[in-house]
Amino acid sequence: MAEIMANGLARRTLVALVENKPGVLARIASLFRRRGINIASLAVGASEHSDLSRMTFVAEGDPSTVGHIAKHLDKLIEVVEVSDITDNNVVWRELAMVRVRATQESRARVIQLANIFRVSIVDVGAEAVTMEITGDTSKIDSMITLMQEFGVEQVMRTGRVAMLRSALSQGGEDGEYGDQISSNINTLEGFDSGSV
Repeated sequence: MAEIMANGLARRTLVALVENKPGVLARIASLFRRRGINIASLAVGASEHSDLSRMTFVAEGDPSTVGHIAKHLDKLIEVVEVSDITDNNVVWRELAMVRVRATQESRARVIQLANIFRVSIVDVGAEAVTMEITGDTSKIDSMITLMQEFGVEQVMRTGRVAMLRSALSQGGEDGEYGDQISSNINTLEGFDSGSV
């Protein structure tokens, strides 16, 4: 079931395998625009096939429209395969690089706070520290919020990348929730599989 946001829009996660050619992203973005669907997050990169790229979209739009976007994408010639994985068992992550002001007086506190979030320090300057953080959206948002007291100078985020979780039993389907396991899990309201 799509996540319904406070503004009444639905949010769905789609993964597409597309031809690695100029203009493919423009055609896909045009399809979203024509349907009145916002691309809230987009991550594109090489796939296991040298001539194909894999895209992860987080699409937001009217609930009656956004649920059909995978079918429309599948009609594009350059789209080899597309899946709406919103209702599947998935693992997802987002990466962010954050530059925070860090003077000699505040540097130790900035690094101590960064360590709580298991952040990697990737660059240190005379007055700033650049960190790399991977996790779900709320983890990254929380870290950025806590760093604001020091002065967040720059933020760069990748957007969501997602894959179906591997089958839990031999011969099982990827992305399915295991019956014997799901019955032992207490589902929490708002639980996000990206936080695992």
